[in-house]
Amino acid sequence: MVVGESVPDAGARLAALRNGGCTPEQAWALFDALPAVRVEEITTGRWGGDELDTGHPWQGVLVESGWCGKQFDDADSVQPLLFAGPDGEVFPVDPRRVPLFLAGKVPVAALRPVRRSLGVLRPLLSTRIPRARLRNLEFRGRSSAAMIYDHLPIIDVFRKVDENTLLGVMDMRGMRDPYFFILFRNR
Repeated sequence: MVVGESVPDAGARLAALRNGGCTPEQAWALFDALPAVRVEEITTGRWGGDELDTGHPWQGVLVESGWCGKQFDDADSVQPLLFAGPDGEVFPVDPRRVPLFLAGKVPVAALRPVRRSLGVLRPLLSTRIPRARLRNLEFRGRSSAAMIYDHLPIIDVFRKVDENTLLGVMDMRGMRDPYFFILFRNR
């Protein structure tokens, strides 16, 4: 596939995977079929987030705890984790302050009190300093935009579904299974 070439019905294929859940193999098949997206193509601003249910142990953990997307200001200024407090106010969180080691070990229902407490926890979790950057990176045979966390062994790699949607996969040292997520351009 030529970089920049669109995938027929990519949005419909993604919607079908979102609605019925999917296997990691089905998610990889779509991810690998999608065209690369270059750092220069990713519009600055907030992007809303959701996850793709592949049965990953983290399923529901980020979303239930209040994660709602990412903020791209420029290639060197990225907030990888935006959370929404109970009042709906969105704020960037320092990824080092999120106990990722608990993901998949704590029942999703146990995270509801955390989400309700985000207003109180905000001063402890929030940051004003960018905590990631964007670079074009080769992954699975194609160079595409990737978000590299500053202080954690995590790289999020993106592929383009359409002008307003990205499919991402978290590549984290020590994580056996892929965690797929979706970003939607906020307008």
